[in-house]
Amino acid sequence: MTTENTKLMQQARASLDLKWGMAIITFLIYNIIVGSLSIIPILGSIGALILAGPFAYGLATFSMAISRNQKEDIKQIFEGFNNFANCLIAYLLMVLYVILWSLLFIIPGIIAVISYSMVFYIMVDEPEIGPEAALRKSKEMMYGYKWKFFRLNLRFLGWSLLCILTLGIGFLWLIPYMHVTYVKFYEDIKNDPLAEIGSQYSK
Repeated sequence: MTTENTKLMQQARASLDLKWGMAIITFLIYNIIVGSLSIIPILGSIGALILAGPFAYGLATFSMAISRNQKEDIKQIFEGFNNFANCLIAYLLMVLYVILWSLLFIIPGIIAVISYSMVFYIMVDEPEIGPEAALRKSKEMMYGYKWKFFRLNLRFLGWSLLCILTLGIGFLWLIPYMHVTYVKFYEDIKNDPLAEIGSQYSK
C-alpha cells in the first residue's frame, strides 16, 4: 500500500526544514546556468540539450540527499558529468520516445513523460545501470502509478499559479519542494509489489 500524495508532500516539507536556504540557492544556480545558455542563439539550445541529462542526474542526486537526510552540497548538481555519456544517452532516449508517442496524440506523450519520470533517480541509486535499462525499469516501476503521479502534479499546478502572482519569486521555494516530493514518490513505490507486476507485464 503506497502513501497518499498529501503525506508525501508533508514528508518533503519536513525533509526541507532547515535546508530551504541551501535548496533555493542550489536550484537558483542551476536555473542561472540554464538561463544563460538560452540567450545564446542555436548553440545555446544545443548546449542545453546536451547538458540536460547530466544536470537532471545532478538535481536528482541533490534532491535525494535532502530527502534521505544526507549531506547536501551545491556541487552535487554537477555529479552527472562524472557519468556524462550515460546521462546524455538516457535523456536523449527519453526525448526521442516522448516525441514518438506524442506523434500519436498528446495523451500518449504525457503518459510517456510520466513513465520515464523515475529514470534519473534509478540511475543515482544504481550507478551501474545502463540508459535503456533505466528507462525500462522506470516504465516498470510506474506501472499502476501513472494516475497517482499525474494527480500529484495537479496539486503543484495550483501552487504554480500562485507563484506566477508573486512575479515568479515563489518558484524559488516551489521547485525544490517539487523535486524532493518526487523523490518521496520514487522511494514510496520502488519496493511496492506493483513494481514486480509491472516488470512481469512489460516482458
